[in-house]
Amino acid sequence: MTTPHTSAALSVVIGAGGTGGHIYPGLALAEALRAAVPDAVVSFIGTERGLETELIPAAGHRLHTVDMIPFDPALGARRYLLPAALLRSAHQARAVIRAQGAHAVVGMGGYPSAPAVLGARLAGVPAVIHESNAVPGRANQFAARLTPHVAVAFDRSRPHLSGGARAVTTGMPISAALSGLARLPGPDRAALRAEARRALRVPAGRRLVVFNGGSLGAVRLTRAAAGLAGLWQGREDVQLLVKTGPAALPDTVADLAASGGQRVARALPYLDRMDLAYAAADLVVCRAGSATVAELAATGVPAVLVPYPYAPGDHQTHNARVLSDAGAGLLLPDAETTAERLAALLGPLLADPARLAAMAGAADPGPHARAAELLAAEVLRAAGHPTTTLEYA
Repeated sequence: MTTPHTSAALSVVIGAGGTGGHIYPGLALAEALRAAVPDAVVSFIGTERGLETELIPAAGHRLHTVDMIPFDPALGARRYLLPAALLRSAHQARAVIRAQGAHAVVGMGGYPSAPAVLGARLAGVPAVIHESNAVPGRANQFAARLTPHVAVAFDRSRPHLSGGARAVTTGMPISAALSGLARLPGPDRAALRAEARRALRVPAGRRLVVFNGGSLGAVRLTRAAAGLAGLWQGREDVQLLVKTGPAALPDTVADLAASGGQRVARALPYLDRMDLAYAAADLVVCRAGSATVAELAATGVPAVLVPYPYAPGDHQTHNARVLSDAGAGLLLPDAETTAERLAALLGPLLADPARLAAMAGAADPGPHARAAELLAAEVLRAAGHPTTTLEYA
C-alpha cells in the first residue's frame, strides 16, 4: 500500500513504462532532478507488464503500478475497453500522486504515462509531458490536451501535438554517462575510446560494428548480424558486437558457432555501458527508437538505421530521417536487412575512414547532451520550485 509522503522535499512522479525507449529517458530525468535538488523524492508510475518492473527498481526508484492497457489498434474490439481502463488507472494514479505529495507529474510517453497525466489533472497537480519521437504516440497525443506544459525531443513532432506550437524543445534525455561522453574534448574522447575497446575486448587494428536492437533486441538485426559474421569469418580487420536481448542469446551463440562467425563476432544479452559501446564503435547498426537516435546525434557515431516497420505512425522511420537527412546515418528498410545486403553496405563504409568521419561530423548534437537538465528545469518551473539553477544555454 502507498503511504503518504509528508516531507517538505520536492516530490515528482514520472509516468514511464513499456519499453526502454520511455523508461531510460525517465531515469535520466530522475537523475537530473536529483542533481538539481538533492533531497527531491522521485517515484514512477507504470504497469506490471513492461520493462519498468525491472529497470526502475534496479535504478533505486519506487515503482507504483496501475491497471492500464496499451493504446493499440491491434486490440480490435477490446479497444472499447480503453476509456474504462484509462479512467480506472487515472484514479489509481491520482491516489499515488496525492499519497506522494507530488508537486509535479511528468508523462514520458507510452501507455503508462496517460493515466499519470490524467491523474495529475484530477488531483490538481501540474503535469509536464515529454514527446520523444518525431511522430508522437497516441498516449501523448491524448495527454497533450490536458496540460499547457509540453516538451519535445525533436521539432518535427510539434505539428502533431495539441499545443505543439508552444512546446519547448529540450531534446531527448540521455544518461549522465552518455551526456558526459558527448561533451568530452578530443584528447579525452580518444583516451576513452582506447579504454572502451579494451573493456569490450576489441582486437587491435579492427573496426568495431555494434548491432543494437534496443532494450529487447531485434530479431531481424540479430539474425542479419549472425549471417554477416559467417560471411566475414575470415576477415581480420573487423569485429562485430551483437546485442541480442536475453531471449535470442542462446540461438545467436549457436548460429555463430555453426557458421564460424564467432571468429569475428561476440553476442551479448545487454550492453550495460552504452557509453563504452559508443566510444569504441566505428559504426552502429540499430533500430531507430528516439533514445537511440538522440544518443547517436549527441555522440556523433555513424549509423545504419533500420526502423522497426510496425511502429505506430511509422515513427521510427521519421526518427531515422533526423540523422539520414543530415548525412549522419543511412536508412535501411527492415525488409532489406539481410546478411548479404549488410555486407554490401557496410564493407565500403568501413573501408572509407573519410566517409565515416564525415558522417560523424554531420551529426547535430542539438540539445540532447543537456536534455535531461533542460527537461528537469521545465519540471521544476511547472512545480513552482524556487531554487533551480538550471537554465537554457
